[in-house]
Amino acid sequence: MARNVEVKVALADPAAARAAALALGAVDTGVDAQVDRYYALDGGRRVKLRTCRDGAQLIRYDRPETAGVRPSDYEILPARDPATQACLVPPGEPVVVVRKRREILLVENVRIHLDDVDGLGTFLELEAVVDAAHDDMRCHAQVDEILTALGLAAAEPIRASYAELLLRAR
Repeated sequence: MARNVEVKVALADPAAARAAALALGAVDTGVDAQVDRYYALDGGRRVKLRTCRDGAQLIRYDRPETAGVRPSDYEILPARDPATQACLVPPGEPVVVVRKRREILLVENVRIHLDDVDGLGTFLELEAVVDAAHDDMRCHAQVDEILTALGLAAAEPIRASYAELLLRAR
C-alpha cells in the first residue's frame, strides 16, 4: 500500500490559497471534476469508486479519524480486472456520492487540493506522499510548512471524509 500524510481544513478564500501556493512554487496541474461513490465492505470499511479525468478507479484507504494531520495508507486499483475485464465495483447502491470540483497543485511530493464539494463548501486538502526521500516525519513537517505559508496554520483540521460529512448532514 502507498502512504501519505494528510490534512483537511475549511477554506474561506480559495483564490488566496491558490495565490499563496503558487508563490511557494506549486505547479498547477489543472481542475478535475470528480465523483466518488462510496460502497460498504465487510467490517465497516468502505471503498470508493472515483470517476475523474483519468477514468475510473477504486480507492481503498485506512486512516485514523482522530488526528488533525494524519497518516493514510491507500491503494488505487482499476475498476475492472485487467485480465478478465470483470467489474470490481462492489454490488449494490453506494452509501453516499460525493461530487467535487478539485483544483490540483503540486509542491515536490505534496498534492494541494482546492476542493469545492457539492453540499459542503470549499476545502483545502494537503497530501504529502511518503516515499524514499520523504518519511512520515518529513511529510508532517511539509504539511505544517504549507499550512503556515497559506495562512491556515491555526485552522481546525477536519477529522472526517467528505462522505462522512455528507452523511452527517442528512
